[in-house]
Amino acid sequence: MDRLKRALKAATNATLVPILALILIFEEWGWEPLARLLGQLAKLPVWGRIEKLIMRLPPWAALVTFFIPMVALIPIKLLAWYWVAQGHAFLGLAVVMAAKVFGTAIVARLFTLTHPALMQMVWFARLYHRFRVWKDQIIARVTDTPQWQGLIAKKRRWGRKGRCALMRVRKAFAAA
Repeated sequence: MDRLKRALKAATNATLVPILALILIFEEWGWEPLARLLGQLAKLPVWGRIEKLIMRLPPWAALVTFFIPMVALIPIKLLAWYWVAQGHAFLGLAVVMAAKVFGTAIVARLFTLTHPALMQMVWFARLYHRFRVWKDQIIARVTDTPQWQGLIAKKRRWGRKGRCALMRVRKAFAAA
């Protein structure tokens, strides 16, 4: 039985952890910028009032509000996977990616608004802190790999090349 547990744990670490790591890295990468972007809507009068209402919610209502977008996007994602199964792979994957980005933006903004209320629930605060520790460990495992370090180095080189190309284009337009 102990051997089976070790084998299952190894299989999980080899398959599930990399997939979760990619999802967590995407969430980490997009969470704050997408929340800020959606926060710009608060400048609109109606949207600003809605956000103020959300910020005043009691903890249990904040929890329900926080989970609504996740549940609401399930039918859209199922439809997208149906399209993939029907041979419309590009359309289906585009909808899945759009739903992921849109969903992350909404959930990130709602979490920003409901965080104080959610942290009033002891069980939620405990789970949240455990999740943060676990997430940070997973992300650290990925970012410490040579593959990740190589990807970051390539990204920096591409960024430098892109900036140099942009400078050449600007100089060409300035000269013309």
